[in-house]
Amino acid sequence: MDYLNTHLLSLILFLPTIAALIMLFLPSGETKLLRWFAFGTSLIPFVLTLVLWANFDPNAAGFQFQEVYPWYEALHSSLHLGVDGISLSMVLLTTFLTPLAILASFSVTDRVKPYMMLFLFLETGMLGVFMALDLLIFFVFWEIGLVPMYFLINQWGSANRNYASLKFMIYTMGGSLGLLLAVQMLGVLFGTYDLVELYARWNSLDSGVLLGMPVATVKTIVFWAFAIAFAVKVPLWPFHTWLPDAHTEAPTAGSMILAGVLLKLGAYGFIRLVLPLYPAEAKMFAGALAFLAVAAIIFGAFGSLGQTDFKRLVAYSSVNHMGFVVLGIAAAGLAAGTPDAHIAMNGAVLQMFNHGLSAAGMFFLVGVIYERTHTRNLEEFGGLFPLVPVYGGILIFMSMASLGLPGLNGFVSEFMVVRGAYPVLTTYTAISMLGLLFTGAYILKGIMKVLHGPMNDHWTHGEHKLTEINTREILVALPLMVLILVIGVYPAWILEVINQAVVALF
Repeated sequence: MDYLNTHLLSLILFLPTIAALIMLFLPSGETKLLRWFAFGTSLIPFVLTLVLWANFDPNAAGFQFQEVYPWYEALHSSLHLGVDGISLSMVLLTTFLTPLAILASFSVTDRVKPYMMLFLFLETGMLGVFMALDLLIFFVFWEIGLVPMYFLINQWGSANRNYASLKFMIYTMGGSLGLLLAVQMLGVLFGTYDLVELYARWNSLDSGVLLGMPVATVKTIVFWAFAIAFAVKVPLWPFHTWLPDAHTEAPTAGSMILAGVLLKLGAYGFIRLVLPLYPAEAKMFAGALAFLAVAAIIFGAFGSLGQTDFKRLVAYSSVNHMGFVVLGIAAAGLAAGTPDAHIAMNGAVLQMFNHGLSAAGMFFLVGVIYERTHTRNLEEFGGLFPLVPVYGGILIFMSMASLGLPGLNGFVSEFMVVRGAYPVLTTYTAISMLGLLFTGAYILKGIMKVLHGPMNDHWTHGEHKLTEINTREILVALPLMVLILVIGVYPAWILEVINQAVVALF
């Protein structure tokens, strides 16, 4: 048991990769074995995360379960892992969604072995970002996560997959170039990449000359290098254009993980690196960040409302929902240390978790109906509720969670963001309410076009007859629905863990 507690993070982090390497030696033709092996092994990190959650002390300051292993001695970089309440909630989200995405992929029949292996590699890449307490390791895992997702879109995506996967890769890698240079600069200046050390030493520099420029100028340049890299990943308007294409072309489970976890890496970067390392710059440029966040909220909602492709509608809704996360982060940067900042930041982190659940659920449900009808065109559905009442009920539930209906999880986090941001960013928050209004419009449009209105007879007979959601698919949706309801009714269990880390952040 002592060994488990000492190495808990590295076990959670590397078990998916070990499982993927074991899959290399399994016969490619045994698709049933491959599916169940991938699903079974992906449950182990989830169980270990529950152990981690149970042993985590929400009242203790700083990072817990820290592990340090030598990695690149010459550069003074080590594999330094640790979690606080913010990263722990993201680790839980990742290990919770990965088995569900793999279970949702049981209908995939083409090259099952590499498909499942890529998902397991992707899990390690995402977990590494949330656990890393070394900037260089953070960047390595940040880039590792791109590669499996690129291949998942490129090899198992829809018709326009080559364009979408290349655009995804170029945007995210292009945004990361500035991040890499900024990370290198910090490492060269301080002789270490360790985040805990950098927090103290970087912030102690407030005057003098660095690299032939005033410290304030250097900090501003590096702040924007970090901010743009994370803004592309969130994605914030106007860096968001890769997202609808990537989502639309990705396989169903790819979209679940892309929306559920990968988008959170950008927001997590803002919280873990930008706010603690650049508090003065975060305060100075909070207005600019809030402007981009509000633009994402409003244009994401308008973009979603204008779609006839069901999957693109859900994709644009992610731009809209992640805008609220960044609005909370901007408010926290502007009013750091005040109760309003704490409420906004708690709301932002909870919104990341909540959006992961509802967006994964929505993309999964789009995939369920696409597998049966081979179309995502909303104009071709209509009146399907009598044919698929169980599917219809689940779709309405997920849609209401995405809408922010009181009693479900989305309401709690969006209310907290708005409550925290309103006193410090009043105008921006008031304008963002326009986006909230149109959120209702596009969600109801999606429900109306699929389930209500005159029934399209095309789906009632012959080979096109629409079949109800099956047991396996219900088992994917059910855990998401339970967690959505639990957080909506009783959010304190997760907010207690997040709040202490938020207080420590400032």
